[in-house]
Amino acid sequence: MNEEIIARAGEIVAAKTGGGNEGFCVLALIDKDGYPTASTISASKADGINWITFCTGLESNKADRIKKCNLASVCFNAIDHNITLVGTIEILTDPDIKKEMWYKGLEDNLDGPEDPNYCVLRFKTERYNLLIDWKEAKGTL
Repeated sequence: MNEEIIARAGEIVAAKTGGGNEGFCVLALIDKDGYPTASTISASKADGINWITFCTGLESNKADRIKKCNLASVCFNAIDHNITLVGTIEILTDPDIKKEMWYKGLEDNLDGPEDPNYCVLRFKTERYNLLIDWKEAKGTL
């Protein structure tokens, strides 16, 4: 049964990536004082619940927090699901990855995939807590 719930969670995450109107989730990071901070962010791409990427600026608060502590949590939720993932996050600046993760909408804040301030955040799941259609699955990857 866990495999079914995990597969359905992956479908939901995939539908919410690419910067579309449905693509928002919450990313929680540890701030400079050691407190958890949560912010809404658009997901760029994902591989099921295994990994999710986000796009932001190298000079953003998110990037600063990740440089100090790479522990993170991501949550996608709606009336019929709550997908909570816990793991680690890293900052990527590889030009090929930046081009691959770029999506329409980023141009409002960045000058394009070549923008030196643009970076990709890659979250890797270590454990999950899924509630989908009132079915629950918890575990580690």
